[in-house]
Amino acid sequence: MNNYKIILQYEGTRYKGWQRLKTTDNTIQQKLEMVLSKLMNEAIEIHGSGRTDAGVHAKGQVANFKSHMCIGDQDKIELFIREINYFLPEDIVVVSLEEVDDRFHARFMVKQKTYVYQLWLAEHPPVFERNYVYDLGSKREHLSLKLMEDAAKLFVGTHDFKGYSTDKTKKSTIRTVDEIKFIKEQNMLKIEFKGNGFLYNMVRIMVGTIIEVGLRERELSTLEKVFDTGIREYAGETAPAKGLYLESVIY
Repeated sequence: MNNYKIILQYEGTRYKGWQRLKTTDNTIQQKLEMVLSKLMNEAIEIHGSGRTDAGVHAKGQVANFKSHMCIGDQDKIELFIREINYFLPEDIVVVSLEEVDDRFHARFMVKQKTYVYQLWLAEHPPVFERNYVYDLGSKREHLSLKLMEDAAKLFVGTHDFKGYSTDKTKKSTIRTVDEIKFIKEQNMLKIEFKGNGFLYNMVRIMVGTIIEVGLRERELSTLEKVFDTGIREYAGETAPAKGLYLESVIY
């Protein structure tokens, strides 16, 4: 069996997320598997670096799959990528493909992920960016970047993020957030999260909590209470999915 690593981008607006579902075939994973299975004439199962929620986008999602088919040299790989993209919907694009060591696994070998959340701060609602940002509306006038940065500092480090997720598995909820950075670009504020892994809805709940602190709707002291109790209801609202991107994955 040959093991292949792919990097892909997608606009998640009309999909039910990354992960394969029994109730629909409208997921990124299923669209890819259907195309690859057709081109390789065998059942292909893809393993992603992680599952993105419905409506979440990706600029650098990584996945791997195994196949009996040997694609060939770089020229044939480039041709195969074009074939994949021809059959994929236009909002999913494979940007690279390479054969890798048999032991490589896109999920289990991740060292660091980068997620970016985009907040719209302009006076007028976004027309062209409306599916890719969270528009705070008139609330933007009361948003304190200093308070948001103070809140973000409390998430950095190794913590039990059970209260900042909706993950229902019984696996460990301890994660390490390496860095949270704020980047102002014209009408947009980007919040960049780097860490060794993120639980289900974890980034969006952290964003929602940081925003509430920035709007003075929440005291900084309440963030520690969430860590201490692990109770989701003590944290902030879950920020909308459309503002979130999986930026990159490092192995």
